[in-house]
Amino acid sequence: MSGSLILGVESSCDETGVAFVRGNELLGDVVASSVDEHARFGGVVPEVASRAHLEALVPTIRRACEETGHRLADVDAIAVTSGPGLAGALMVGVSAAKALSWALDKPLYGVNHLAAHVCADVLDHGPLPEPTVALLVSGGHTNLLLVRDIASDVVELGSTIDDAAGEAFDKVARVLELPYPGGPHIERAAATGDPQAIRFPRGLTARKDLDKHRFDYSFSGLKTAVVRWVQERQLAGEPVPVADVAASFNEAVADVLTAKAIDACRTYGITDLQIGGGVTANSRLRALAEERCAEAGISLRVPRVRLCTDNGAMVAALGSQMVQRGLPPSSLDLPADSSMPVSEVKAS
Repeated sequence: MSGSLILGVESSCDETGVAFVRGNELLGDVVASSVDEHARFGGVVPEVASRAHLEALVPTIRRACEETGHRLADVDAIAVTSGPGLAGALMVGVSAAKALSWALDKPLYGVNHLAAHVCADVLDHGPLPEPTVALLVSGGHTNLLLVRDIASDVVELGSTIDDAAGEAFDKVARVLELPYPGGPHIERAAATGDPQAIRFPRGLTARKDLDKHRFDYSFSGLKTAVVRWVQERQLAGEPVPVADVAASFNEAVADVLTAKAIDACRTYGITDLQIGGGVTANSRLRALAEERCAEAGISLRVPRVRLCTDNGAMVAALGSQMVQRGLPPSSLDLPADSSMPVSEVKAS
């Protein structure tokens, strides 16, 4: 069934995504973002996100059909993000996918948002080598994963124990009086700064942390260190070198993310690393990953930037992998599970 047409629906946070995938080929991908509505609050407001999904979902499905020339009746299966994510936002997408599944009499696959981020890469580079170590870096998630089978066997090696990398970018941007979302604005400011100007801490990299948190991440201490450094300058009446602070913070994040990912590859004897999630758009993270993978003899796979952010394409891609493997669909009473573990690749 490699030629099956899969409709993917994503609504876990502030992006309403709808896409069509056949096999490993992306046929069309439409995203409606509510990020501008959240910007005035300095972060995602769950109730605002849910209402935005309600308003955007049907028009987004319609646009995807128009742009690809496919009708809903052409679909062989429907894939939807079942979790993790914002509960209300997930409910909108899951409810819509259930309705489509019932009305069209098509199988429904509830998929894991984190595994879908990893699976997005197959749309650019073909099937994932098995096993692969995957580094997922987004606004709400920072995870190191061991992927033995993207459709059914994903193991979490480590995750963030406090702030995710994307959250840290947003909070540091606020301190530096840069707009939301923080990632692109910090990167822009960092372009003219010195990444070695300030030695900010690298969380959970000390020898005492290796036994318990070798593959875990922590960015709360880094964020606090930046805040204190900036406040000390302000209290002293000295100007804050925004570019240097941004560059030094950006370097600290990229350093610890890539160092732990390379360590995981070496520890498990795996020669393939895949990086995904919205923060993967960061050019320094990509460059340092390429440099360190080349030094370690590890093959690096990173999808195009558009596929790194939340989108329906990654959901459809994971659903397509499940269909190709002949996995049974989810039931129509599948939940919207805000805390869905990454080991649960498919909802029952």
